[in-house]
Amino acid sequence: MHRAGGGGGRVVILAGGLSHERDVSLRSGRRVAESLRSTGLEVDLHDLDADLLPFLDQVRPDVVWPLLHGASGEDGSVRDVLGLLGLDYVGTGPRECRAAWSKPVAKATVIGAGLRTPEYVTLPQSLFRELGAQPVLDAVLARLSLPLVVKPTHGGSALGVTLVRRADQLPRAMVDCFAYGDVALIEEAVEGTELAVSVVDTGDGPVALPPVEIVTEGPYDYDARYNPGRTEYFAPARIDPAVLDRVRDAAVTAHRSLGLRALSRTDVILEKDGTIQFLEVNVAPGMTETSLFPQAARAGGYDLASLYRAIALGPRHR
Repeated sequence: MHRAGGGGGRVVILAGGLSHERDVSLRSGRRVAESLRSTGLEVDLHDLDADLLPFLDQVRPDVVWPLLHGASGEDGSVRDVLGLLGLDYVGTGPRECRAAWSKPVAKATVIGAGLRTPEYVTLPQSLFRELGAQPVLDAVLARLSLPLVVKPTHGGSALGVTLVRRADQLPRAMVDCFAYGDVALIEEAVEGTELAVSVVDTGDGPVALPPVEIVTEGPYDYDARYNPGRTEYFAPARIDPAVLDRVRDAAVTAHRSLGLRALSRTDVILEKDGTIQFLEVNVAPGMTETSLFPQAARAGGYDLASLYRAIALGPRHR
């Protein structure tokens, strides 16, 4: 069991913003702030607003922890601004964030590192206007096998994501996807055990926490993720230990190949034949009461306050 120590230091946690995941970010920020304060750190929780930069310039914290979800929190832009201010911050640098934030780029990167990912295509909304929606959808259905998953190429919390079991469901899925972004990723839906594998690095190299198995009544959508009742979690996952080690290795491979730092979460499907299919990676995992990262940490024997302190005071970017 890892215990929190004493000591000072000022941490500013960024939470909120204007993305569709604002509420999740605020809940994550409050949780981490409470934990860090319990270890003796001075913690400010600040929204992403017009007062932020003057505040940061005034207090000059020891480190900033961006716990923002959605575009500004995960596309590297906030980290670029923190770099311009000469402030240390927790987590992945801006260039690597942009690669991980783009699901197609992340997939191409991890494929190059030897991981598997479902067959997919990436299509912008403009292409449907230029070529006509039905011919493009017909081409998709001729190339990829049902069922399909349609999702925005950027974003999280399953917003705009649809499982398509029948061809006549695809047009509506595209409309729902384009409500959250201008580019859609359409991939074959693989069957198996859904696993979330968190990775943490407090200075000694990336270590995968115990994989969390996700069992959902219905789709693992926004409601299932953040409102208790519809989803059951098993941490560690109910899988042979040797297979769990392979899954953890895959998550570390994704973390390393994308150049991520401090923490990440990789989502995979473990097929019945043992194939591990990479779905996506998150550079700012949720830290709410139902989030996967804290569940994995507890399963690994970590005291959350101690772990968050180690992350906050560990390797940083500037």
